[in-house]
Amino acid sequence: MKIILPVAGKGTRLRPHTHAKAKSLVRVAGKTVLEHIVSRLLQLGEHEYIFIIDENGIQIREFMEHHFPDLTCHYVVQQERLGPAHAVFLAQPHIVPGDDLLVVFNDTIFVADLTQVPRLCQDADGLIYSKEVEDYQRFGVNVVRDGAIIEMVEKPDTPVSRLAQVGLYYLKDGDRFMGYLRQCIAEKETVKGEYYLPAVFMRMIRDGQRLLAPEIDAWLDCGKPETLLETNRYLLRGRHHNDGQLENSVLIAPVHIAKGVVVRNSVIGPNVSIAENSAIEGCVIADSIINTSSSIRQVVLSSSILGDSVVVHGSARRMNVGDHSHLQFES
Repeated sequence: MKIILPVAGKGTRLRPHTHAKAKSLVRVAGKTVLEHIVSRLLQLGEHEYIFIIDENGIQIREFMEHHFPDLTCHYVVQQERLGPAHAVFLAQPHIVPGDDLLVVFNDTIFVADLTQVPRLCQDADGLIYSKEVEDYQRFGVNVVRDGAIIEMVEKPDTPVSRLAQVGLYYLKDGDRFMGYLRQCIAEKETVKGEYYLPAVFMRMIRDGQRLLAPEIDAWLDCGKPETLLETNRYLLRGRHHNDGQLENSVLIAPVHIAKGVVVRNSVIGPNVSIAENSAIEGCVIADSIINTSSSIRQVVLSSSILGDSVVVHGSARRMNVGDHSHLQFES
């Protein structure tokens, strides 16, 4: 199997946290989004990974070489922003006849048993993983009849379906799928100048290919600050890790405190993750993400995200602060 991970997006909805880093390297519940995703893919065994990166993709390469040195990885630079289908097509030189494909977009951490792929796809050509949602108007949805997808509708006005596409796709014949991508690009089938995967899948369906829409167990969006905090809460459920140093402090589970963190005279939790080498003193912090090497003192924080090497001394309630910021509040 070849696993394609398009990670070239700029992550504009997550700014300021993506000004200095790739969006897949933003942290949630003690790990980067990319680490959460790749860790879930390891259940599939040894396969090749193809990363579609931008000009700053050296961050992705260095991260993978450090955290997953035994994986076989290829890196392809997307020079032009021509949409997700174009990004996936850039993996084509690494796809040979007989390859099956898994495509994973990095805005989403999924919870699903991928070892069931062979069984689910036994009588089908592909799987478009989905999740039933209430706010179907925000998503592209799959319309299913007799177990198979017959139509895909982008942001429907009426509830033709509540099965939203989650950015996780399996194609049994990867080489053939690349051929459909090539057709779509050659015929310039775009929306506002970009190529999207539903147009490719609908070509397959019209040609008689059978695509199914299995539901994942959980769909954890990491694409914007408020959903990143929701995902942090979800992933911390049932987990309570403290590898740091506590002095005269109280932890309210669940929290994740990494190695090298020092917490003094503070109340931390619930739903707080604090990354390596941060120092917390005289604080009350709940429902927040604090990244590496930050210094937080005499602050009450809730529903906040602080980047790497942030200094906040004073008094505040809610923040969304990027890397290397320094905030000091005088009384």
